[in-house]
Amino acid sequence: MKRREFLALAGIGAIATMTLSSCSLIDGSSTTSGNSTGAFPKTWKKPITIDVFDDLANYQGMQSGWFAKLVQDKFNMKLNVIAPNVAGGGETLFNTRSAAGDLGDLVVLGSYQHLTEALKGGLLLDSSSYYKNMTNASRYDVAVKKANTGNKGTFAFPTSVSKLKPTQSSESTEPTFGPYLRWDLYEQAGFPKIDTLEDLIPVLQEMQKAEPKAPNGKPVYGLSLFKDWDGNMMNNAKQPACYYGFDEMGFVLAAADGSSYESIIDSDSHYVRSLKFFSKASQAGLVDPDSPTQNYSTMYAKYQAGQVLFAFWPWLAQPAYNTTDNMNAGRGFEIAPLKDMKIFSYGAEVYGSSNYSLGIGTKASDPERVAAFIDWLYSVDGVYANGAQTGSAAGPQNLTWKLDSSKKPALSAFGQNAFLGGSTEQVPSDWGTGTFTKGVSALNVTLVTAVDKDPSTGYSFAYQMWPSYQKLVANPLTKSWSSHMDGAATTMDYLRANKKIIVAPGSGYNAPADDSETQTLRNQIKAVIVADSWKMAMATSTSQFNSLLKDMQDTVNGLGYAKVLKLDMEHAKAQNAARLAVAKKFG
Repeated sequence: MKRREFLALAGIGAIATMTLSSCSLIDGSSTTSGNSTGAFPKTWKKPITIDVFDDLANYQGMQSGWFAKLVQDKFNMKLNVIAPNVAGGGETLFNTRSAAGDLGDLVVLGSYQHLTEALKGGLLLDSSSYYKNMTNASRYDVAVKKANTGNKGTFAFPTSVSKLKPTQSSESTEPTFGPYLRWDLYEQAGFPKIDTLEDLIPVLQEMQKAEPKAPNGKPVYGLSLFKDWDGNMMNNAKQPACYYGFDEMGFVLAAADGSSYESIIDSDSHYVRSLKFFSKASQAGLVDPDSPTQNYSTMYAKYQAGQVLFAFWPWLAQPAYNTTDNMNAGRGFEIAPLKDMKIFSYGAEVYGSSNYSLGIGTKASDPERVAAFIDWLYSVDGVYANGAQTGSAAGPQNLTWKLDSSKKPALSAFGQNAFLGGSTEQVPSDWGTGTFTKGVSALNVTLVTAVDKDPSTGYSFAYQMWPSYQKLVANPLTKSWSSHMDGAATTMDYLRANKKIIVAPGSGYNAPADDSETQTLRNQIKAVIVADSWKMAMATSTSQFNSLLKDMQDTVNGLGYAKVLKLDMEHAKAQNAARLAVAKKFG
């Protein structure tokens, strides 16, 4: 799965955590700065502005609005966000600032590689002297220690940490993956049974006949694909494998429970099965002909316009199409289970994420205050406030939500507008200026998963999981779906009750980086796999498909595929060992 920033509405945890053994020669003692004795100050007298280098931010400049006011009131501090995503050339900006020896006061790193490089370059402060006062972060000490394995000091603070058991799903009300259909048209077709992935083809044909053109007059297709996220393979072709409990590790598809490992190019692999499915769908006139050339944004607009009938993920289809108006008219995307599916689910991460981490820059002007700010991000108030953009968290209490008469959390009138009404209202004057959306945290990273529970309410930080919210948003679409799905309140409730989900324990495993020879081989091989996969997906006959498959297999085998596959298999099995170990240790 790539580009997990698109998972905001799924409210899920990240994939794995870091073990920095590759940085074991780094001695943090030389970069320790400041002398923190006793608790952090309750007030900060001197106003400061800190530079926040943030690999993940989609906004550059001064943080504004209600989150800025929260930080200003609490820390007398302003946040100047430096965002490679906005500035362009993320690697260039990271490398330039690294060469200058100063990433920023607060550093948010979006990859394990960037963390490794920042540590090797001595760009992160050893925060050990502050960590002893970080009472909120230390609640996740097992994750912090894991994040700094092999280092003499505390340099990295993990994200997406969780107090849930690693064998529990990290998703909230919807899974990460699933077969989502235009439910209204599926209902119109009479809810035909879908025993297997392949059975979707006649079902989608029936739905397409019912609505051959979208309201904008353009053709409706069953599937619309895109290639932005292709890596070791055609990303779209991996997704149906997740319906059967598999996820990727290089050129391997690995079952969540370690029961099976597949080479993606094997003729009977789930990956090739998906390509056959695409080809059959293409022959049936169900695949958008723009698929090989369009990007995610172009495809997303087609979902918004009602031009697509099927989606691999809820977080694509539902935000795009399930508007209030559509749902009130009974239109929208909901999961339509395959009889033989067992959807892959990411377990909660007791060790946090391997990809995203925070640190304090070695040249930070006030490292103690930055440490106090990071600690606050791990607090209950910090989780609610900072996670409102990416983690489905409910925002600050008394602004977007409150406790109702029975002391249960519920969105306020303002919160309903913020999350459901397009955020058109200005925040109350005592919360700053602008709309709620304009004021969300620009950090774009969640330190504690939103599915975790607020100990003071007993409910998750994710408002979508509150009974009050589910009652609030009930509409003709959700009522139709629930009545057909044994009265289930949410998709995750249905999947658990019907044993249609399999959890891969959150393990903290991070595959070692390829050496230069392997990387060169992998780049050559994956280019062939991706290019030929797209040809197979659009193949117009079984014979053409089989010919393309054999050509691909022969070509990559000639390039040394077996050598790279052997490494990927070792990593996939090591990942499973880590999953078994964390499940045994934490339950």
